[in-house]
Amino acid sequence: MRAAGPKTIIPFLKWAGGKRWFVEGHQHLFPHSYGTYIEPFLGGGAVFFRLQPQKAILADSNAELVEVYQAVRDNWPSLEKLLSGHQAQHSKDYYYRIRAAKMDCPVKRAAQFIYLNRTCWNGLYRVNLKGQFNVPIGTKTNVVLDTDDFESMSESLKNVEILASDFETIMDRSSQGDFIFLDPPYTVKHNHNGFIKYNESLFSWNDQIRLRDATIRAVERGAQVLLTNASHDCIRNLYQGIGQLITVTRPSVISGKKEGRGAYDEMVIKCF
Repeated sequence: MRAAGPKTIIPFLKWAGGKRWFVEGHQHLFPHSYGTYIEPFLGGGAVFFRLQPQKAILADSNAELVEVYQAVRDNWPSLEKLLSGHQAQHSKDYYYRIRAAKMDCPVKRAAQFIYLNRTCWNGLYRVNLKGQFNVPIGTKTNVVLDTDDFESMSESLKNVEILASDFETIMDRSSQGDFIFLDPPYTVKHNHNGFIKYNESLFSWNDQIRLRDATIRAVERGAQVLLTNASHDCIRNLYQGIGQLITVTRPSVISGKKEGRGAYDEMVIKCF
């Protein structure tokens, strides 16, 4: 069940494809009650922080991202102090020095991750072939934000499993009455869009097929599944006959140029 009257929590990361707009504008698509909340593509955590379920399993294939959430849950005062230190020293030289640094403990790595997320170009997470974060500095200089409430975030994560894992392993843990929210990278069968093409290296078309199959298994076990994906014929064909297919409109701000921003359709697959 959802917690009664949860305190509003603003997600602390800017994340490409974040779902704050979705959970705020389409609450009617979410189930009214459920057992365990399961989210295998955690990203910026907008849906989790909005729902604040009493019992949850959160996961992502990005181990560095998972470590950040674990630090928020387990050591938020130290994290907050480190972010204040980054704020005080932020400059172009400092940014590139911190970007290249190898931190020696989880909470320092978490603070580094958040610092870079807040001051890099457009909040983009991207690594090179060696796995090194390589996004250039952006225009924003605020490291500590007025919306930060790490204490409340930590409280909401207190009884939550947070794991670095492939989505299939996490989905297969679901059972009757659980709720799985899925927001995978939007890969389509034939890539023509630059951002979607970038996702192909993270999440292939074969992964989309695995996700479809894991969704079918979860639904057969009695889990409730809500999945967002690209509004594309190949996705419609992939999920034909599996739940209700709904088209919703989202704003896009990932482009660095104004003309690259606008409103775009997304596909929602609702299985309950």
